Amino acid sequence: MSALNLDDFVDLIERPDGGIRRDAEERRERLALPPGALGRLDELGEWLAAAQQRVPVKPIEQARVVLFAGDHGVSDLGVSARPARSAHRLVRAVLDGGSPAAILAARLGTPVRVIDMALDCDPGDLPEDVTRHRVRRASGRIDLEDALTLDEAERAFRAGMAIADEEADSGTDLLVLGDLSVGGTTAAATLIAALCGTDASVVTGRGGAAIDDLAWMRKCAAIRDGLRRARPVLGDQLQLLATVGGADLTAITGFLLQSAVRRTPVILDGVVSAACALVAQRVAFRAPDWWLAGQTSGEPGQEKALDRIALTPLLDQGVTVGEGTGALLALPLVQAAAALHAELPERED
Repeated sequence: MSALNLDDFVDLIERPDGGIRRDAEERRERLALPPGALGRLDELGEWLAAAQQRVPVKPIEQARVVLFAGDHGVSDLGVSARPARSAHRLVRAVLDGGSPAAILAARLGTPVRVIDMALDCDPGDLPEDVTRHRVRRASGRIDLEDALTLDEAERAFRAGMAIADEEADSGTDLLVLGDLSVGGTTAAATLIAALCGTDASVVTGRGGAAIDDLAWMRKCAAIRDGLRRARPVLGDQLQLLATVGGADLTAITGFLLQSAVRRTPVILDGVVSAACALVAQRVAFRAPDWWLAGQTSGEPGQEKALDRIALTPLLDQGVTVGEGTGALLALPLVQAAAALHAELPERED
């Protein structure tokens, strides 16, 4: 039996301050611009005011990109366009500044933090600050075995919580979440199908690097097999993550919940972060009030998860690369909302 009591999050997580949000709405009515002129930026500014508990909003000054990395044994089945167990290459591209997320983050002046939870490579191949939270070398093949032991799941979950605490303690005021994985969208789709009560075909997408029809059928079959293993443990979220999630997805779930405890807003990226958000919502129903959906990736599982959580993506640019790229594209929009809410003058009358 795990010593981690997820029920505690129900009491620990509060909604953003409703009274402050009403104050922000009243201030918006006093601005020179007519109501509705800024579209969703008004809503974002009011949401940030409630999250920060202040009017006017403080501009976003210390955003941070956090990318959780891991390999999934299910990639051995040929469910990804990338080579099985090659997520360390994605990590290296970020560290070397050559990935889309790294380029965008550098342009936006936003630091990037990469967390290895289950990469299938020698830890010595990567910096120690990347690998220090690793739980195991690749998560298990979810179509026929558990992704993690329950002990490994607890360690991964606690690692995600610890990272959220570190970011909050360092003054991070907005988190941009992403993943670096091979096989991660298969695990994510399995979680979404299990929690939404749908068939595998409804949530099976083509992944960040689009797969062909044969690979899609293999992926659909793997998700269907994973679903049969997931359904008996739906009432226990940590066991569910251990059964069909993986170390990176489990850490992301802990990270999302603890970020909500610490009142730190998070921009979600693609289907992997959406799946973890769906699990986290099952743990604590108020937690989604602290998250934004950055963009729609076109993955059917993401659409279903966000609909269940009641989050509307900020952007729809058709970006499928994952790796935090879509969430990063939404960052300037959130920064703009904060700046406008903070600096627009009120009417003189």
